[in-house]
Amino acid sequence: MNVSLLDGWFPWTVQLAAVAACLAAFGLRDRRWRLRRAPLILAVGALLTAVVAVVVLTSAGITDPLPFELWLWLGVALTALTVLVVGWRGARWWHRLLAPVAMLLAVFAGANELNMSTGYFPTMADAIGGLSGDPLPEQITLDQLGTVTGKTTTGRIVEVDIPDTASGFTHRQELVYLPPAWFRSIHRPKLPVLEMIGGEFAAPDNWVRAGTAVQTIDAYAEKHNGFAPVLVFTDATGGFKVDTECVNGPNGHAEDHLVKDIPPYVEKTFGTSTAARNWGVVGWSMGGTCAVDLAVEHPDVFTHFEDISGDVGPNSGDKQHTIDTLYGGDANAWNAHDPLTVLAQHHKYKGVSGWFESGDQEAAHIKQARQLEQAARKDGIDSTVTVQPGKHVWQFASEAFSEALPWLSRQLGTPGPHPPVGKPATAPA
Repeated sequence: MNVSLLDGWFPWTVQLAAVAACLAAFGLRDRRWRLRRAPLILAVGALLTAVVAVVVLTSAGITDPLPFELWLWLGVALTALTVLVVGWRGARWWHRLLAPVAMLLAVFAGANELNMSTGYFPTMADAIGGLSGDPLPEQITLDQLGTVTGKTTTGRIVEVDIPDTASGFTHRQELVYLPPAWFRSIHRPKLPVLEMIGGEFAAPDNWVRAGTAVQTIDAYAEKHNGFAPVLVFTDATGGFKVDTECVNGPNGHAEDHLVKDIPPYVEKTFGTSTAARNWGVVGWSMGGTCAVDLAVEHPDVFTHFEDISGDVGPNSGDKQHTIDTLYGGDANAWNAHDPLTVLAQHHKYKGVSGWFESGDQEAAHIKQARQLEQAARKDGIDSTVTVQPGKHVWQFASEAFSEALPWLSRQLGTPGPHPPVGKPATAPA
């Protein structure tokens, strides 16, 4: 189950098997089949693929580009389906058997191309665990907190049902990471907190399964006498196919949930710090957009942020489409949540800091990060931009969080030993 879905022999094997099964389903058959039906089937498969692509790209609200290989494997799957329908009469038993096999293999290959372009499921085990909702390693319930001894060298993930008292936002079960130091004494230090937000198509455990945030924070805690920030793996969308961009709108009051529901619950339940200077937010992709937006709009709640490959502002397409879908047609709401507009109208920030990071294969995100960083710095936010090798996948988000964590921890005022650490040099223009 630990076979890689992102590279290596397995993806290639599935793809070759899909092509072989599709070719075998076609078969040579008779002359009429080869000269008339086979070309017709190929044309129908291509037409169906084009129709599906147009429908998805125009109506699904997907703003990030989809890989070309996804459409290629969709074409193979639809072609295999057409072979099954058109060629059923007179087909031998293996033709009838191999056509659905080819279709299923092509669907899997296409889905994995999408997975490879985002990095959601690095291995088969991750895919099965994520899709089936299996418990995460070291996951416990609130009732089991007392069973963890103070000698633990690793943190724990606690499943929580955070009330939506202030927001009314319908959300999925969220997770809280507690570092080893939390379990040592009844008189615990008031640990700082980071809210962790994933991408547009997300689940609360994405930062754990794909972003390896727990391995990163455990490794940090091991080097710092068990001290590290508390992490809250949030649900900012309420569903995998829901896009909220962390704002209040027709898809729910996600912003209120992140700002008004989560902090008081975490502070009361886990005894964390209640000071804004000890709270921050980290996000990748849509979550990176959210991180900046939440910090500049609510510096009384979050004073530190890391924006990994985020956009210049909340969006679901062009400006008018965004106003219509995210804000129910309220143009004033767009202005109130556009970071550049907020920064231009806000008084000088004090004690707020930010880290922008993008991969060197993300030209648009690099440009937007620099635009935001310049506006943030002009308005008093201590910020920097860094560009590292990588593309728009969860594996880059994992590396970016690991790189920024020492800086974030220091900015948040995490107790424990802190060797001097600085930010990376600002990326060249």
